[in-house]
Amino acid sequence: MTASTDSGVPVVTDDQPRPGKIIAVHLNYPSRAAQRGRTPSQPSYFLKPGSSLAATGDTIERPLGTELLAFEGEVAIRIGTAARWVSPADGWSHVDAVTAANDFGLYDLRAADKGSNLRNKGGDGYTPLGPRWIPASDVDPAGLRVRTWVDGELVQDDSTGTLLFDLGRLVADLSQHLTLEPGDVILTGTPAGSSVVGPGQVVEVEVDAPEAPGAPTSGRLVTTVTAGTRTFGDFGSKPAVDDTQRAEAWGTPAPAPEPAFTLTDAMRERFAGVAVATLSAALRKRGYTDVFVEGVFGNHPGDRFVGTARTLRLIPFRPDLFASHGGGFNAQKHAFDAVEPGEVIVVEARGERGTGTVGDVLALRAHVRGAAAIVTDGGVRDADAVAEIGIPVFSQGPHPSVLGRRHVPWETDVTVACGGAAVQPGDVVVGDGDGVLVIPPALVEEVLAEAEAQEAADAWVAQQVAAGAPVDGLFPMNAEWRARYERETAGGAG
Repeated sequence: MTASTDSGVPVVTDDQPRPGKIIAVHLNYPSRAAQRGRTPSQPSYFLKPGSSLAATGDTIERPLGTELLAFEGEVAIRIGTAARWVSPADGWSHVDAVTAANDFGLYDLRAADKGSNLRNKGGDGYTPLGPRWIPASDVDPAGLRVRTWVDGELVQDDSTGTLLFDLGRLVADLSQHLTLEPGDVILTGTPAGSSVVGPGQVVEVEVDAPEAPGAPTSGRLVTTVTAGTRTFGDFGSKPAVDDTQRAEAWGTPAPAPEPAFTLTDAMRERFAGVAVATLSAALRKRGYTDVFVEGVFGNHPGDRFVGTARTLRLIPFRPDLFASHGGGFNAQKHAFDAVEPGEVIVVEARGERGTGTVGDVLALRAHVRGAAAIVTDGGVRDADAVAEIGIPVFSQGPHPSVLGRRHVPWETDVTVACGGAAVQPGDVVVGDGDGVLVIPPALVEEVLAEAEAQEAADAWVAQQVAAGAPVDGLFPMNAEWRARYERETAGGAG
């Protein structure tokens, strides 16, 4: 193998020892899982031999008589210190570097492998790495980007921030079963866009950290496909393909996503003119009777907010689970550090108010990042300090205890139950002095329009009552009052 000519620390050279183990993850990106039509609940793995390693600039042969050689651009991580029985929170600390990888596979040999992937992914040159290692200390494990080009056209582009199983968790999971040793390499999965390449085509993969200082990069890992001249013998399974293998090798297109809902500034202004109570009535007409977050109230009189939900789930305290999930950059810290402007952090605390679920530092972080509000069906610690920060916080009230008294921070961006209401990431959450309401995005426009119409009618009714009209027949309006209202408001519009 030839060394990389790029500046920095080359990944593969002739005088470097091969890693003791190359471990590859099956499905790990949601975009790839959507293509496959299955989302795993836990990661699964396979081994690749050290003889499959290749350097940038090397070639890969597509054997004679085969057709389905597919590339898979990936982030490769290298173990720096031995890991055995480590926690997910500590997993990343055992990684010393990352780089680009291409997990080539020959789908013609896939069926006979029975899931081992030895023959279809273990051939010589089937694991290019490089060209340079990026020190793990220089990057956020959730901030790595992997991109792949075929003949200069960008075909894969995704981030480790979307992974089903984050990098520290992969290290921890594998360390439950075997010792990860210095130099071992883990290929962490490929996003959507993997497909078939043929002789003469050039595949390039790059891993970088665009938001890290200096935007460190592996450089482009370049592999050229060549045509093999030898056929497989009769003393082993022959290449075989069918429609299923062809579809998976070429990449079954993911279903077209529904247009994403956007809570526009114009909508926010309109929400400012309607009450939660009015919105609640409009939702109740449509059968949505359990979308009110029960038992929470604001930390400032007169607080109002609207935003899209960013969720955090807390589970009941258990010492071993808190040890594995409560320390470091846990789910609670991730939620407050990742919230975007205009979003509402919604915390599922199971109605347990006997401890704080947010304190002054995290409330300040959410405020600095532009969050619209924080909603929790648990308690608030440092209540006076939180109130001074200015961000609307709706909770069951103050409590001095820390999170670990009753809760384990478990996961973010999942469907949660807050105050008896189901809340999904992206739901519209509205709050005022009457409490907090959750609105499914698909209903926002019609519910908002009906609430606006009702607010206008209620304001007109209030004018009539102020002028001396009795409420009987006026509130709610009977046919006579309704006709007068429509006549007068139509005339005003003209």
